[in-house]
Amino acid sequence: MANRLSGWRGSTRVAGFRAIDCEMKPTNPIFTGLPTTIFEVMSGLARETGAINLGQGFPDVDGPEEVRRVAAEAFLKGPNQYPPMMGLPVLRQAVATINKRFYDLDVDWSTEVMVTSGATEALGDAILGLVRPGDEVVLIEPLYDSYLPIVRQAGGIPKPVRIAPPNWELDPDALAAAFSDRTKAILINTPMNPAGKVFSRSELELIAGLCLKHDAVVISDEVYEHLVFDGRRHMSPMQLPGMRDRVVRIGSAGKTFSLTGWKVGYVTAAPALMEPIAKAHQFVTFTTPPALQTAVAHGLAFGDGYFDGVIADLQGKRDRLASGLAALGFSVLPSAGTYFIVTDTGPLGIDDDAEACLRMTREAGVAAVPVSAFYVSDPPKRFIRFCFCKRDAVLDEAVVRLAAWIDTQGQ
Repeated sequence: MANRLSGWRGSTRVAGFRAIDCEMKPTNPIFTGLPTTIFEVMSGLARETGAINLGQGFPDVDGPEEVRRVAAEAFLKGPNQYPPMMGLPVLRQAVATINKRFYDLDVDWSTEVMVTSGATEALGDAILGLVRPGDEVVLIEPLYDSYLPIVRQAGGIPKPVRIAPPNWELDPDALAAAFSDRTKAILINTPMNPAGKVFSRSELELIAGLCLKHDAVVISDEVYEHLVFDGRRHMSPMQLPGMRDRVVRIGSAGKTFSLTGWKVGYVTAAPALMEPIAKAHQFVTFTTPPALQTAVAHGLAFGDGYFDGVIADLQGKRDRLASGLAALGFSVLPSAGTYFIVTDTGPLGIDDDAEACLRMTREAGVAAVPVSAFYVSDPPKRFIRFCFCKRDAVLDEAVVRLAAWIDTQGQ
């Protein structure tokens, strides 16, 4: 990647000396010139144009008032000083309890759970802590945009395996070919953004078998674990035989409680994996606000009614937006979990999904994200990701705006 600052000439001024021109040394090529994340680009364009933002994955209402009140009280009561680096015991214990409650995993909170400032930090800690220069890391694309640059920064060699719309099928032969004796890890996201795919037990067993064969670990991004629809149950690869000590399981309070701005994540891993991950965390953020940790621990103790209610609410929103888009002529792909549905560009008459999303934002007043942005190379070009975790009135207005715009395109 070209360094956009290479050759840049600037001037410096030190008291008592005249300004001199100097040529700066190149900056880190992994990050220099890297484009701004597509989610921020589309959200920025939505703000600029007044478009309805169905692009970036965040709800348009805050999460449970009870959880927010606990946070507010904890901020006022204090302490507001550094909590333990690994996280408050109350939250680490709550995460261990959730592992047992939903997945029948026995987890030692004192050695196998760590709190992070969001799941993205947890991913960074896991990759930086486990991957050495020259290690290969299998990535399944479409992929969340932080995966690739962090793997490269760690010196890892990405080995992408492609799944594609409309079926999002994992090819066993392609997956096996991506593994070798140099494979350190595979990074998976289930339920999967943007596909809305929930990996099946047979797919997870395939991944587990290859990890056992090649002595690799799974970094498992499970931030949407509590957002699985139609009676399905989320399965973590950590539950599979032989995988308890080979999986780094990453969760997100932001997704579970519709509080994405809090940036509270957590890692569950065996001590041998946790030790280097925690060392990376020590030098990335060190800690996460203690009041937010206290509140998240309170929320994780909610009864099944809360978790079932979130699923029912989001499933209804998924169906509401899906039926509205289908009525306009979009082919809507199934979504088994997450905040997202994917459609083709069908009624827009535009074969390039990036162009379709830009025009849709500017001309229709509805922002979405091109699925091509989630691929390393040779992306599918006719698919769009819509986010449905919005108020019903907002979803309905988005469909009305799209209908009016599509109408004008046909005239």
